[in-house]
Amino acid sequence: MMDQMFHLDVNSQIGSCMPLAAMRIGTMIHNIEVNPGQGGKLVRAAGTCAKILKEPTSRYVMVRLPSGAEKLIDTRCRATIGQVSNPSHGSRKLRKAGQSRWLGRRPVVRGVAMNPVDHPHGGGEGRSKSGGNYGRGSLTPWGKPCKSGYKTGPLKRRK
Repeated sequence: MMDQMFHLDVNSQIGSCMPLAAMRIGTMIHNIEVNPGQGGKLVRAAGTCAKILKEPTSRYVMVRLPSGAEKLIDTRCRATIGQVSNPSHGSRKLRKAGQSRWLGRRPVVRGVAMNPVDHPHGGGEGRSKSGGNYGRGSLTPWGKPCKSGYKTGPLKRRK
């Protein structure tokens, strides 16, 4: 009786790390390698897991990531079976502003609360507006328009 309990299938044991080729459809996995032997890169955040969608018969396996994206990953890449612990990590409430600072997050300050030297929306007497018919439109801190679909990021590389 005890022999049967200890003789479980290694594929179904949570925490086992093995190549994707050795896993079944529908297995929940985390800490997935992108290139064989590189070490786990995907699905490592608290409470996350990915799912194997297609049988690993060919060179690649279809995996659904937590974002909903489906990615083809080499069958030689390794992954760990199961879900990452601490799923309630994202729902934790920060009790005070200092707790946010401990995490390295700086405060967000509105442009209208700044001086004109610090932001294009800054300055003025009282609560002065900087959009619509009252003056200039919404701008980034560097003076570029940030509404109406204006592209503020770097241009996409042409192929």
